[in-house]
Amino acid sequence: MTASDPFQQVDIWQSDAQRVLYAQLCNAFYAREIGQLVVEVNEQRLRKRLKSLPYYIERAATAVVNGQVPFQLDPHNGCWLDKQKAQPPKAKNNDDFYQTHKNVGLIVPLLLNSANQTRVAIDSIDQVSDNKLHCNEHGWFDCQGQPLEGQSVVLLTPTKATMAAACCGHQWSFDKRTTPRTLSLREMLLAGNINWRNLKRPHVRVKKI
Repeated sequence: MTASDPFQQVDIWQSDAQRVLYAQLCNAFYAREIGQLVVEVNEQRLRKRLKSLPYYIERAATAVVNGQVPFQLDPHNGCWLDKQKAQPPKAKNNDDFYQTHKNVGLIVPLLLNSANQTRVAIDSIDQVSDNKLHCNEHGWFDCQGQPLEGQSVVLLTPTKATMAAACCGHQWSFDKRTTPRTLSLREMLLAGNINWRNLKRPHVRVKKI
């Protein structure tokens, strides 16, 4: 079975609905990112982010349109919606999972803790060794999911529930539900490339020939 590459600009969509959805998502992502860029004080960093912005917005919108994420999509705000659990997920069975399934490219959920807030984030594994693994954004962890660089974050085992919380930006304050956060473009791109048929393996896309 073949699928189109979500990282390429799509010139011919399969339906008018896809074209409309793509346009809505691009508008939502631009509005979101511009709101963040106006507070950037470093001129060099601002120029760099502005230069790459169209590329990443197109990639994220294409990944969402071509993806098969099993949640309701809010195209006007560019986010996923799903019922939030009353309390944040717990880290358990990580040793068994990550000893066996710490594959490069695997998209994983993480639990981030601060003084008064807990939220679930999404990241991908980009390096592995015998007894540890590295997430692209959040650094090194042991196979129990514990951080090795002092981060206030632990790995969760990928399940439908933990991935739902990660993709939908669920967060809690003092163990009570709060308004979900908006995912970054990078996280939206990752969410669009989760292997929902088998969360233990990275999603491999095959280009059409």
